[in-house]
Order: sequence, then C-alpha cells, then structure tokens
Amino acid sequence: MTVDSPQNLDRARLTSGLVATVIFLTAIAPLATDMYVPAFPRVAGDLAGTATQVQLTLTTFFVGMALGQLVGGPVSDQRGRRRPLLAALVLMAAASVVCALTPSIGVLMAARFVQGFTGGWAMVIGRAVIVDLATGARLIRVLNVVAGVGGIAPIAGPLLGAVILQLSHWRVSFWVVAALGLVMVVAVLVAVPESLPPERRHGGGLRAFAVAGRLVLANRRYVGYLLVSGSAMGALFAYVATSAFVLQSMNGLSPMMYSADFAANAAGMTVAALVAARLAGRVATRKVILTGQVAALAAGVAMLAGAIWFGTPLLLAVVCFLVLMTAQGLIGPNGGALASAEVPEHPGTGSAILGFVQWVAAGTIAPIAGLGGEHTAVPMALLMIAGAVLSMIGLLVLARPAR
Repeated sequence: MTVDSPQNLDRARLTSGLVATVIFLTAIAPLATDMYVPAFPRVAGDLAGTATQVQLTLTTFFVGMALGQLVGGPVSDQRGRRRPLLAALVLMAAASVVCALTPSIGVLMAARFVQGFTGGWAMVIGRAVIVDLATGARLIRVLNVVAGVGGIAPIAGPLLGAVILQLSHWRVSFWVVAALGLVMVVAVLVAVPESLPPERRHGGGLRAFAVAGRLVLANRRYVGYLLVSGSAMGALFAYVATSAFVLQSMNGLSPMMYSADFAANAAGMTVAALVAARLAGRVATRKVILTGQVAALAAGVAMLAGAIWFGTPLLLAVVCFLVLMTAQGLIGPNGGALASAEVPEHPGTGSAILGFVQWVAAGTIAPIAGLGGEHTAVPMALLMIAGAVLSMIGLLVLARPAR
C-alpha cells in the first residue's frame, strides 16, 4: 500500500499524534537558532570570522527558511504532503551534520542556508496538513496550541545551548539538531498520513504557482493578515538579534542569565498563545490580536524612551522584552490562522507566502537592528515600534471586515 493510497487518505484525521508531530516540526527554527546564538563569540574565534560574518549565518538561515516555505507549500499542493515532508527532514538532518563539521565560516553560511531551506519546507507542509484537516474556530484553536506548546523550543533552546557551551563545544548543538531531524522523520512516518488526496491537488510548475499566488494575494483580507504576522515577526527578531547586546554588553548579564531571561520571555509567548487558544470561539480573534499589538507598541515606545534618556536600564529592558514576546503569542498564531482561513482553496500556497513574508522580515530586520552597534538600543526600539504600527495597519485597514 503506497502512502497516497485511498486507505491512507481515508484515515487522514486531526489526531493528537499528528498535532504533536506538527508541534515538533515547528521546533526546527527556534532550536536551530536559539541553541546557537549564545555561542556566537566562540564561533567567531574558532572559525576566524568576524562578528558580522557570524551574524550572517543567522541571516542565511532566515533567507533559506523564507525560500523553503515559498517553494515547499506549492510543491506539496501538487505532490501531496507526506513524501515532500520526509525528504525535507532527511536533507535538514544532513545539512545539520555539515554545520557540525564545518571547517570555515563560508561553509557554515552555505550549510545554514540549506538547513533553513529544508526546515522551512518542512514547517510549511506541517502547517498545511493542519489547514487540510481543520476549519473555523477549530483551526484557530489548533494553530494556537501548536504555537503555544511549540514555544517550549525557544524556552529550552537557549538554556540547552548555554549548557552545551558549559560542558562541551558549540558544534554539539548542530549534532543535536541533526539527531532531532531524524527523530522527526520517524514521527512523520508513524503519525502523519497523507492529508491531501489527489483530486484536491493543484497542477505543478511555476506558472501554476504564479496563478495561485495571484489569487491568494488578490484577497485583501489575506494581505492584511499577512502584514499583521510579518510585521510582528520583524519586531520579534529585532529583539532576538540584539537582546544579547542589550542585556550582556550594556547591562552585564552573564550568558547563563541571559539565556534564562530569553527562556522566561519565550515562556510568556507560550502562555499567551495557549490563552489565545482557549479564547478561540469565545472572544473575537481580531480583538485578541489588537490587544497584543497595543502591548507591543507600548513596549517599543517605553524601550525607545529608555534608550534615549536613561541609558536602557536593565529592569526596563527586561520588562519591555517580556511584554513584547508575550504580545507575539497573541498576534502571530492568530494572524497566521486568520490568513490561512481566508484562502482555504490554496492552503499550501497561502502558508508558503505567509512563511516567506515572516522569514524575510526576520532576515531583513536582524542585521538592521544591529546597525547602531553594541551599545545602543535605539534602532531595535524603533523597529519594535514600526513593527507594531504596521501590524495594526494590516489588521485595522487592510483586513477590516466587509461592511
């Protein structure tokens, strides 16, 4: 019996095992990033690279994530979900091995791109499987649960990375990601049946993708929710890219204390996403998103004031980061769920464009946030404010309900 047989397709249900596997897939990006960030200084020293070059390994990963989602969604719309997902996970594990064995910063950049590309491919297909099998309030609830429980990864990632640095070598973090990739392969084989029957698949090719993309982007409300999620992602990664400098270089926190604070902020995001999941069907999702946007904007304004007039004191930075991250738990999953709900006829393409925009925002904002150097938080604060404002424009202007 093949993976696309009618018997398998008939059994495609939104089971707890399937949801758990998709949650596992969402851990790819935070684990491949957060375990690695605390090691930046050592990576630069070991590979004879500059700080900028090491930061570019983060950017190449984000670019790969964006392109992987852009390609993976349409391919899965054409060929089904399961086989492309398995292929992506195997290649991601192989790229992680290359990262662990890299002899130079250039090889690391290239391997991180492949790691991001295949990881993004897997993430977008996992999301498309959920969209295949759930609709309405249930879709919003499940995607919030995925984001909420998946938030364990950014909590555990920096702590695990700090422990690895204490006990071993930064290369071990990539061996861990490679091993997890293989575990994900087994999980998919066991728990994820094919969710897209042949009669619902779209023809392949760039032309077909362009047609589907035009149809998706012609939906004004979809574009609005795209801006909601993409702008919030940009603000989030302004924090990710520069928080180590703000808390360690400017305020003297140790790497372990920084990792603990990072984990606490990720926990705030996780709790917010789980609360949003409980509210699905009870409170209007748009109201939940707007609450998060207002909180994120307030955090950005407070951070800017602190950076300009008070030298970014530790307490202010810690509180603003916690508020920003918690707000993302209300904005990101809900914005993504409402975007997917707008284009149910093209779930793979819709998810692909959503993921592409989010990770392009992350890859673009990350280096911009550090333009001011290690001793100012002003660029980061401005990006936090801009992200919140653009996200609100997406919600209140582009995605406004029809009269």
